[in-house]
Amino acid sequence: MRGVAYRGLTRIEGPVVITARSKNVGFNEVVAVYDREEGRRLGRVVDMSEDWTAIQIFGSNTGLSADEARVEFLGRPMEIRVGTGLLGRVFNGLGEPIDGYGAIFSSTCLDVNGLPINPYARTYPRDFIQTGISAIDGMNTLIRGQKLPIFSGNGLAHNRLAAQIVRQAKILASDESFVVIFCAMGVKYDVARFFLDDFERSGVLAKVVIFLSLADAPSLERLVAPRCALTAAEYLAYEKDMHVLVVMTDMTNYCEALREVSSIRGEVPSRKGYPGYLYSELASLYERAGKITGSSGSITQIPILTMPNDDISHPIPDLSGYITEGQIVLDRELAQRGVYPPVAGLPSLSRLMKDGIGPGMTRDDHKDVSSQLFAAYSQVKQVRNLASIIGEEELSSEDKQYLRFGEQFEQSFLSQGEFENRDIGRTLDLGWTVLTEIPRDELLRIKQELIEKYLDPIVAAQQVPAPVHQEVS
Repeated sequence: MRGVAYRGLTRIEGPVVITARSKNVGFNEVVAVYDREEGRRLGRVVDMSEDWTAIQIFGSNTGLSADEARVEFLGRPMEIRVGTGLLGRVFNGLGEPIDGYGAIFSSTCLDVNGLPINPYARTYPRDFIQTGISAIDGMNTLIRGQKLPIFSGNGLAHNRLAAQIVRQAKILASDESFVVIFCAMGVKYDVARFFLDDFERSGVLAKVVIFLSLADAPSLERLVAPRCALTAAEYLAYEKDMHVLVVMTDMTNYCEALREVSSIRGEVPSRKGYPGYLYSELASLYERAGKITGSSGSITQIPILTMPNDDISHPIPDLSGYITEGQIVLDRELAQRGVYPPVAGLPSLSRLMKDGIGPGMTRDDHKDVSSQLFAAYSQVKQVRNLASIIGEEELSSEDKQYLRFGEQFEQSFLSQGEFENRDIGRTLDLGWTVLTEIPRDELLRIKQELIEKYLDPIVAAQQVPAPVHQEVS
């Protein structure tokens, strides 16, 4: 169905063109703008008044003339074609194939703007996802249907961590593997190439749908890309009953594009120049994760955002923390000491962890071990601050034990290989092992029967003398 066409533009302001107001035009409606050579470029309605309509173009305004341009209102929202043929394909931020193959064979098109899930229809997330990464599985557990962002900084290993999660993530309570939706917004080509090569090398590419809006793409495309990705995820999860893991990087680039578009439109800025509706914009993306009644599928989100100047109080991580169910925070100091993944022990948090661990889900000691590791590492931070003032030699013997625990915790528990996949049993056993470094009477967060069941055998094994080998003359 073709819409109404108009000739001529009122004015051109960068990627935004202004034309006379048309009847029956809706917000976010797709528009085709033609130049004098009938070159076609798409845009969408971003603002309206009684007399005019503002259209933002997906691309450059080069070649557009206010007198000779032609505008066609297509009478439909931005849509993406969906089907099982999505798997293994690479699209740009507008959902157009860029892998050298044609459009997928499907007659189903969905509005990329989506709809929020009715809270009454949501099912509470409870299924434990094993990522094979001790810092996450042991202390900041990921649950199926959760949205758990990675807060990082420029130059930290967030891309390597996300790729490792994609390779290793599985649901212990189910034999089904994840389908992955990967969405890149405003990233450099080498970052996109890293993920593509990793997916191909690890053999998961056939179950990955990739949306790439690179750094040289228009700002508006970065705003559409995550919506296309989440629409594809919703189709695969709720129509095809698949477990979908959505990785979106970098949410900071998305917010920068939002600020740029807001500035072009002349809107009143809020904190640090971002529009006042930044919170609702982020919520419109994050809240498209979850499980719904009547469908066995689910959407689990891992958004990645780089904190400007490593500032966790910056508006982007600050607002993201209010919307999501926790965060994985990467620490630059740990990274500089060679710890991978450099997951900060104390600022990281998973608010749904308590509902996905314990007997029948992971192990009966999971909750107590995690709580004790948090408490002990918090004490390590205090002791290190004290040592920086009075010197390590002036510390008490108990404080020195906590320092040894801190070193063991970071080097044995937090640190692991990029291709090392630890099951949850191995992770918890490592937790018990590092807890042997602190006094037994300090284990106040662990039940006595669990100490006898798990800690005592480790201590006994450590006390067994190594066999002495005698030379035979």
